[in-house]
Amino acid sequence: MEKIDVKYRFVSLLSLGHLVTDMTQSVIPVLLPSLIAEHHLTYAAAAGIVFAMTVVSSLVQPLFGHFADRISRPWFLPVGVLLSGLGIAVTGVVPSYRLILLAVAVSGLGVAAYHPEGGRLVNYVAGEKKATAMSIFGVGGQIGFAIGPLITTAILLSLNLKGTLLLALPSILIGIFLTFRISQFSAYVKAATKRSDSTQEIVQDEWGPFLRLSGVVFCRSIIFYGLNTFLPLYWINVLHQSKAAGGTTLTILFTAGVIGNLLGGRLSDHFGYRGVVWGGFSVVMILLPVFVSTNNVLLATLLLVAIGLIHYATYSPIVVMGQRYLPNHVGLASGVTFGLAVTIGGVTAPLLGLIADHHGIRTALWVVAFLPILATGLSLTLPHPKR
Repeated sequence: MEKIDVKYRFVSLLSLGHLVTDMTQSVIPVLLPSLIAEHHLTYAAAAGIVFAMTVVSSLVQPLFGHFADRISRPWFLPVGVLLSGLGIAVTGVVPSYRLILLAVAVSGLGVAAYHPEGGRLVNYVAGEKKATAMSIFGVGGQIGFAIGPLITTAILLSLNLKGTLLLALPSILIGIFLTFRISQFSAYVKAATKRSDSTQEIVQDEWGPFLRLSGVVFCRSIIFYGLNTFLPLYWINVLHQSKAAGGTTLTILFTAGVIGNLLGGRLSDHFGYRGVVWGGFSVVMILLPVFVSTNNVLLATLLLVAIGLIHYATYSPIVVMGQRYLPNHVGLASGVTFGLAVTIGGVTAPLLGLIADHHGIRTALWVVAFLPILATGLSLTLPHPKR
């Protein structure tokens, strides 16, 4: 019991760091209107800020994961948390657009440093319940994305852009706390590695299955970004509901997602990762077209809850499968599943926007609704990981 308590205390601490780093990513859209007004930015320049965060935080993650695989670097954790918060904190006070881009890039670098090492350590700490532990880690990020806009809005209303300096406080506190835990994380990883080396034979990386799994990850990311971008607009312009009702759709999706994430982790540890992944996408494959087809608000709301539960249930088994396909490159696998997926989803969002401009929001969501079919097909080709 004591070992289990220690394990989940470590995972919870890593999840708390995940919360803080993902919170910094979520505040950029809230800051944009104020930054545009303060610095007289064009919409293209504002989009450049989002682009800087997305590209740096996502594309660099596999590199950090590669470095972590070669030599364990738990100090990536506090450094990542600190950089992510400090970069965002100064965006409201720096005097020029170039410095804003630099600050956002520094924040993205911190995000990129934290995720692969955090996911790698969760893998080592988790023991046999890897999907359950990874779901707890993922919930931290989900909560961060949910509360970041709320906190930032309150700060801007009270203190204007200079109040962004307060966004550094959570990162400083958690960064300091993680700094004092580095030795414990290092000791835990060494013990876990020693146990693994003494009980298991050398297993080769399975690059083919990992690449197909990456295709599943990309589909999942595009589905998420499509829903995240168009749900409020769909509620308002297609289902003819109020702006307030449209705003609640993302709250419904994210709340159901937290529950689904935790449920998916437990189900994966009991019934297998692959079954939860292909089963989840096969159900979403049915639910999404029904959701896009209906004009009944109550039915659409119920379907949205179900989609959130099931779609997010695939999160932790996908990450753990990636790590098990690449047992010799766990950090790299974490960097791809955490990082590149964000880039793919973010890049496709404007393409979906073009479809919505020319053919309507419902058509754009129909494109999203076909992606679970591809994800289901790819997931059926995935073998059970060897370890």
